[in-house]
Amino acid sequence: KRDLKKPDKLRRVIREVVADMLSGKEGMELDTIPSVILVIGVNGVGKTTTIGKMAAYYKAQGKKVILAAADTFRAAAIEQLEIWADRAGVEIVKHREGADPAGRLHNKKNLMEELAKIYRVIDRELPYSDREVLLVLDATTGQNAVNQAREFMNAAEITGIVLTKLDGTARGGVVLSIMDDLKIPVKFVGVGEQVDDLQPFDAEAFAQGLFEEVSREEDGLQES
Repeated sequence: KRDLKKPDKLRRVIREVVADMLSGKEGMELDTIPSVILVIGVNGVGKTTTIGKMAAYYKAQGKKVILAAADTFRAAAIEQLEIWADRAGVEIVKHREGADPAGRLHNKKNLMEELAKIYRVIDRELPYSDREVLLVLDATTGQNAVNQAREFMNAAEITGIVLTKLDGTARGGVVLSIMDDLKIPVKFVGVGEQVDDLQPFDAEAFAQGLFEEVSREEDGLQES
């Protein structure tokens, strides 16, 4: 039985509980050649930046990385991905703007149907490959990020979350909601704009940082 009357001890126990709740599924299972990472999310959350950073991360591990431009309807999306492919020093496969990223149909369909089609094509062409379907969420949007995740779960079997714009741990409370409500592990966090600013999610370090932030806020309140 623990003595939890002192705030420091109570905070330490809660931190351990949070770390335990978030841990266990952070890693990526990508053992087959090829393996596929499908990156999805709404506009503006940082998908292209995340893909470029992830390409650099895996290339640094000695893996051969090829990017495929699937966001073909948004203006300049392919060009933006090309810039990141160049920064990361990896190859890119692309079609012209407006083409169907999963075939040769040219009619604009519902975006979720488009995503489901891409998912089916991967199933058909690479049925035995290891696959991660990563949903990119903006940490600054809070509960809205959780709502976005629920919508995407209807169209794809999401295996992990990439949380961007996490430059302050106070924004990271959404991680708890994602894990508790949706049972989806956070795989990477983006903490800046540089190519090496994407980090594998570390549950213990995150919990430590979260409670250090709380302590600093409490100290600030006491001083004022």
